[in-house]
Order: sequence, then structure tokens, then C-alpha cells
Amino acid sequence: MAVNHMEFPNPNGSIKLRVAKGHFATSHSHINYYVDLTFTKHRLSEAKEAARQLTLKFKHSTIIDTILCLDGTEVVGACMANELTKVGFSNINMHNTIYVVTPEHTTGSQLLFRDNTVPMIKGKHVLILAASITTGYTVQGGIEAIRYYGGEVAGVCSIFASTKECFGFPVEAVFTPDGILDDYESKPSHECPLCKAGKKVDAIVNTYGISYFR
Repeated sequence: MAVNHMEFPNPNGSIKLRVAKGHFATSHSHINYYVDLTFTKHRLSEAKEAARQLTLKFKHSTIIDTILCLDGTEVVGACMANELTKVGFSNINMHNTIYVVTPEHTTGSQLLFRDNTVPMIKGKHVLILAASITTGYTVQGGIEAIRYYGGEVAGVCSIFASTKECFGFPVEAVFTPDGILDDYESKPSHECPLCKAGKKVDAIVNTYGISYFR
């Protein structure tokens, strides 16, 4: 089934926020808008623009050794690393390079790093990059993993975020609901107003995309 998107251009660049309204279930909550970040994550031109905007928020004051990519944001993360290592940026680390890593997920949804990637976390300033931040559970897992493996959280950013703070860290985002999706809601399933109103769930969504019920 095709997704009927509404599109909202970003005033600071050449990318769009694509959303569909309805009743959607995630692994942690129910939401009334599905934010489709597929093109921004996987189309190079959009990934570069998202990376450029996010990089501007960190380049003057943050030391970044590693970018931890959650939710399939590796292309954006690589573009950010490229931006952050350009000559003239004030956050260049001692090696003049940045690691871009993706964690492994255990069956219990914990994040795992193998012995060969732990050195990219241990003793490093790690920036967490997510596709979307609503409940913050995925970011919480990233924070806990970085600390467990001996790294330091340098910041939190995402393409879309409905919150300005996540577990004590400010959240920098390309898109927020402000002025676009003012009625955006993310609720635990037992508090979902759409469920209470008797409206059935339209689709299940996760970091890979959307699956409508036929």
C-alpha cells in the first residue's frame, strides 16, 4: 500500500519532511503521525543536507571522535563525519578523523559492540545520531552502551525529534513538530487517545519503515 504523504520543506535547506496522518504503533508507543525519513536516510543529496545542518550545531564547541549511528542513519553519519573533518572546524580531534559505527542489537534490545569496535568507543567523545527521537528509549540505550564501554557522550542529534531534551542531553534536530505538526502525539498504548476513541491501528512502524494492515 502506498503511503499518502504530506510534505513540509525545511526552511534552512533543500530537504522535506514527509509525514502521513493516522494511528500508528511503534515498539514503545502509539503515534498519530508517521514520519517517513527513508529518503533523508538513503538518498545521498538529502543525507548530505541533513548532515550539513546538524554539523552546524556542533562544529564550534564539541569534540567528536565517533558518531554512533542508530536507526539506519549510517549515510547521514558518514556525511557528518566528512563535514566535521573539513579544514577550519574547531572540533578536530587529535587523529584528524572520525569513526562512524553502528551497534549490534542483542535479543533483549541492548546495544553491543564487538572487541574490534570497542576501541572506537572507549575513551572517545561519541555523538549519538538517530533518525527520530520521540520516547527516547533508543537513545537511552545508546547512552548506556557508550558509558558501559568507557566512552563519553558528546551530544545527541536526529533528523526528526519531538523532544528538546533526552536523558539530560539537549537534542539537536533538522525537523521538529513545531509549526508543522502541532498536534503530534506519542503516547504509551494504554494512554493512546485514538485507542480510547475506538480507532483501530492503521499500521506498524519502525526504523525500517511502515506496514499497513490489509
